Amino acid sequence: MAFRINEECISCGLCEATCPNECISEVDGVFVIDESKCAGDICKECVDMCPVGAIEPAE
Repeated sequence: MAFRINEECISCGLCEATCPNECISEVDGVFVIDESKCAGDICKECVDMCPVGAIEPAE
């Protein structure tokens, strides 16, 4: 299952810098995850790095 970034994101950019699949990018000042590239449950590096818990499983 892929992840998504919710509205609690503070746009710190740690998730983008941490993602080994380079699936996180900033779009109009908001970070988003390309779910087609996200390794989801296998990786979770962005989830562990987020200081505000703004990354959650995508529905």
